[in-house]
Amino acid sequence: MLRPVLPWLPAIFVLAVSWCSAAERPNIVLILCDNLGYGDVGCYGSTLHRTPHIDQLAADGTRFTHFYVSSGVCTPSRASLMTGCYPRRIGLQRPDNPGLVLQPVSSKGLNPNEVTIAEVLKESGYATSIIGKWHLGDQPVFLPTQQGFDEYLGIPYSDDMTPREGKPWPPLPLLQGEQVLEAGVDRNFLTQRYTEAALEFIRRPREQPFFLFLSHAMPGSTAHAFARPEFQGRSKNGPWGDSVEELDWSTGEITRVLNETQQSENTLVIWMSDNGAPRRNPPQGSNAPLKGWGYDTSEGAMRVPCLIRWPAHVPARRTCNELCTSMDLLPTLAHLAGADLSKLPPIDGLDITPVLQGEPEPDLKKRPFYYYFGEQLQAVRLGPWKLYLPLQDRHINARGAAENHPGALFHLVNDIGEEHNLIEDHPDLVARMLDLADAARKDLGDVGHPGRGERPAGFVSDPQPLHMTTQPRQ
Repeated sequence: MLRPVLPWLPAIFVLAVSWCSAAERPNIVLILCDNLGYGDVGCYGSTLHRTPHIDQLAADGTRFTHFYVSSGVCTPSRASLMTGCYPRRIGLQRPDNPGLVLQPVSSKGLNPNEVTIAEVLKESGYATSIIGKWHLGDQPVFLPTQQGFDEYLGIPYSDDMTPREGKPWPPLPLLQGEQVLEAGVDRNFLTQRYTEAALEFIRRPREQPFFLFLSHAMPGSTAHAFARPEFQGRSKNGPWGDSVEELDWSTGEITRVLNETQQSENTLVIWMSDNGAPRRNPPQGSNAPLKGWGYDTSEGAMRVPCLIRWPAHVPARRTCNELCTSMDLLPTLAHLAGADLSKLPPIDGLDITPVLQGEPEPDLKKRPFYYYFGEQLQAVRLGPWKLYLPLQDRHINARGAAENHPGALFHLVNDIGEEHNLIEDHPDLVARMLDLADAARKDLGDVGHPGRGERPAGFVSDPQPLHMTTQPRQ
């Protein structure tokens, strides 16, 4: 199968009036943690986990307190990050039934016709690499090397997707490019191996700027998070905490080598999580002070820690309370790379360059944010307000269980824990937000109602498991 030519790509060589000239275009390091909660690191309030390197990143840059991902689960969230679109727009809101994420050997994946951050930056002259978890399709046509990345080392889906009864999945594969390097990879060493590969990429001599997507597998989706032996038992919070503290070590290594190679001043570092910490019994991760856990539409699921550092460009020791989203990264990074996105298909993200600079951005206060659980629209945010929509069949898990929800309205600035339902006090605001929900349903769709702005996911008719014999696609 040949990858279709994207007609917009040549246009991105036309540099718009930009924040920085071509000579000043930054290197970009995007560090994504898996299932890390809002309250899991020191700079967001954790007293359990020691995260000095992450905390230093916050001190050297801007800490975002209202930063959202578009889904409380991995695949939709990551698809949205890569494309700047709500998952429903690109057909990955519920990619596999009965689950909410892509499973191994799925027929679906990120459509090759969609444009990723990596494609935008690659066509703008960047060297591009992804190291770590992908989870946007494990068939050859869906792999990162077909989505704008020059190179890839990592696992193609979640760390918990290993052979089990009733699931004829292959041993968890570690891929290099499009080949299986190892089958049944030791997850205890993934953070270390990913970090070492990232350091090697950063150290390489090159004339062009680079984009490094370091997509960690940890703390991950298993009941017992993984870390290498040197970190096991070091934290106050069991395996989850050990994993978090190794992620802090990794972050410190990245910043150390950027300094050693004298690239720190011209490198934009983004550090974030793909969604909130999931519910465990007993609890492991923390989304405090937010309400709820990962995998739904609560604040704890979809509001994540995000730090951005770029010396002399992004203010240090600053807290940003603007509503920003992972969908904003594509248009923002395109702006910094001097790319023209005018010929792209519609996206949902906004260029938040002024926010990075510490300037006000009026449009952010006007735009709504939509909370989808799989196919279902469940809540809307506008400014400081979050409206949980009144729904008679509000979905509560991937298996289709539902409940009646009468609706609720919270002021997320004054009431971060969502304790005071004000829906009866603001009927005009509620009516306005219900109108926004109707507009979203027309564009993005809802259960049983396709939206006019939806595009299909990628599809292959005969998916094959990834084994050691897998060869590169010709």
